[in-house]
Amino acid sequence: MRKLVAMLLLLVPVLVSAQFDKYFEDRTMRVDYFHAGDANDDTYYIDEVIAEPFWGGSKVNLIDETKFGKYLVKVFDKASGTLIYSKSYSTLFGEWQTVDEAKSVQKSFSESVVFPYPKATVTVVLCTKSFETGDYVEKYRYDINPADKCLIKQDNRHKYPVFEVHKGGNGDASHKVDIVIVPDGYTASQMSLFKKDCEKFKKEFFCYEPYTSHKDDFNIHAVLAPSEESGVDEPCRGIWKNTVVSCSYWSLGSERYLMTTDNKTLRDVAANAPYDQIYILVNSPKYGGGGIFNWYCTGVNSNKMAGKIIVHEFGHGFAGLGDEYVGGAEYNDFYNKKLEPADPNVTTLVNFDVKWKDMIEPGTPIPTPATAEYKDKVGVYEGAGYMSKDFYRPMQDCLMNHFQCDAFCPVCQRAIVKMIEFYTK
Repeated sequence: MRKLVAMLLLLVPVLVSAQFDKYFEDRTMRVDYFHAGDANDDTYYIDEVIAEPFWGGSKVNLIDETKFGKYLVKVFDKASGTLIYSKSYSTLFGEWQTVDEAKSVQKSFSESVVFPYPKATVTVVLCTKSFETGDYVEKYRYDINPADKCLIKQDNRHKYPVFEVHKGGNGDASHKVDIVIVPDGYTASQMSLFKKDCEKFKKEFFCYEPYTSHKDDFNIHAVLAPSEESGVDEPCRGIWKNTVVSCSYWSLGSERYLMTTDNKTLRDVAANAPYDQIYILVNSPKYGGGGIFNWYCTGVNSNKMAGKIIVHEFGHGFAGLGDEYVGGAEYNDFYNKKLEPADPNVTTLVNFDVKWKDMIEPGTPIPTPATAEYKDKVGVYEGAGYMSKDFYRPMQDCLMNHFQCDAFCPVCQRAIVKMIEFYTK
């Protein structure tokens, strides 16, 4: 019986890999679209479909069950109606919907979804999560025939060489978390500085658990894409720089929020390497960064907090972790307090059983007082997700809370490990 079970376990990845080979080629299809709306509604408009040369994702775990993101893409085999791929994600547009401007202005943002390149016609469905119910609502569907040469763009507008920063184990992209580092604000003469900063990124990144213990589960690629000018935009100081992916401070009205709306260029540059996660490394000493789940992360190269910015923002972009601090954001109604937040490290106690209840020692009060008695214990501490009331975090201190802390709490570490395993197992 034990031999039979062992044989079946060995067969599972083979069968799932065969499923990938049945529906997909080992490269990427990218669908660019415009996401438009205001604080109350959103609409999708197709832009273009692009073939990219690499698939960096898993060939086994093709269906996303996390539901961490505000949006969801589903890909169906059109002939059979079979769901063959899905992924949840969030976007800058989704965050913009929660700021004051969105109450009176309509805007559109360029966005993209990527999935393995299909062998036959597929139906791509784009969904938005309902703020009221937490369920995904279908908003748009689009059929794509991969043989349609007139529809699908086959060339990259931004081709650049790639520098391999780190290869874990055998380096196979389908069994690794592939990070692509995109530079912004580095000129051609500063590419050697960018390479050094990528090595610093690697050193800092693997200083923190659980990344230290999972070093072999990662590949890090860097695209050598120079900017015309050094530095980055600071609009409120009248500083404008011509950079390759156009990052800017003061995104969504927050000085330290360092993001870009030039999605198409960013995706083109990233496509020079296989990737699961995009990290933009910005040539600036000024504190700033950002991270959006399954979208992209940013951080600066030479601020004294650069290392902690890297891992904090990657916690957002990779594992869907929420901010655990209070205030400091321009958002309105970022969470519905009547629902359990998707973030694995934030709870409203609406359905705490699905969060970290299993990690709390018997006798620990819920909610947990932020006293010396519980200083190093997993509990339920009020104040998280920018809110001082009704939202709770797992520990008093964590890198997702403040940078005086030097580690992720056990709850955040578990969430990160689960995501690593999703991409690698």
